[in-house]
Amino acid sequence: MAALVRAASCQTGVTQWIAACSGLLQTSAVQGQCRRMLYGIFQHLSAKDSMQPSEEKVGAFTRIIEAMGFTGPLKYSRWKIKVAALRMYTCCVEKTDYEEFFNRCQMPDTLNSWFLVAQLHVWMCLVRMKQEGRTGKYMCRYIVHCMWEDVEQRGKVMGINSVVLKEDLRSMVENFYAALFGYDEGILSDDHVLAAALWRNLFNRNCEDPRHLELLVEYVRKQVQHLDALSGEDLLLTGEVSWRPLVESNARSILKPLSPVYNDEGL
Repeated sequence: MAALVRAASCQTGVTQWIAACSGLLQTSAVQGQCRRMLYGIFQHLSAKDSMQPSEEKVGAFTRIIEAMGFTGPLKYSRWKIKVAALRMYTCCVEKTDYEEFFNRCQMPDTLNSWFLVAQLHVWMCLVRMKQEGRTGKYMCRYIVHCMWEDVEQRGKVMGINSVVLKEDLRSMVENFYAALFGYDEGILSDDHVLAAALWRNLFNRNCEDPRHLELLVEYVRKQVQHLDALSGEDLLLTGEVSWRPLVESNARSILKPLSPVYNDEGL
């Protein structure tokens, strides 16, 4: 909601917004959790610093509905973004050589190991798409949604008991968001911090060979650089990404990939 403060022309306008909405709360039938949520929104609004730079210039109403959990207008249609998000997630699971990861990093061939490798690639896509403003962030939400749908279906196909699968999914959700925090910190810091995040999350604190960590740190760094070279517009419209190999003869030969062709005819 700090962005709502930035969008307002002056502090007086913000105060009028808060006073008006507070009056609505007092005279309407909104009670319980909804009342507390709305009061929290406007308290957060009045407390935030209004001098922070804004990512995108959008109206005050858009900021309010987004703070309440709804989605405002996007650069492209939601249907196009969802299709691109599904394609991007598919690239994470179908264009990654999991067998090479398991062999080189000595990981067991299990659903959890597959998920740990998949979530690493999903995280790198999320990092890239968050650079594309509000539309990119909306795409991130659907990429994660596709991931959980896929994990649940894979568990069912493998014949995992529904009760066990439910507990496994709950544990995966907790680990996923903890991993996102650790990877974010690592990519913004030095290789030691990134290696520690990979050791905790990808290797489950079980990696006796430091060369495996060194290999994965190099892999993440070059993949992030590779994704940064992709056009944001192409990613929003196609979702097509490619991955550098885990081991290659020349790790510095990261060339800007060709832009994918997007056919918008009839959409």
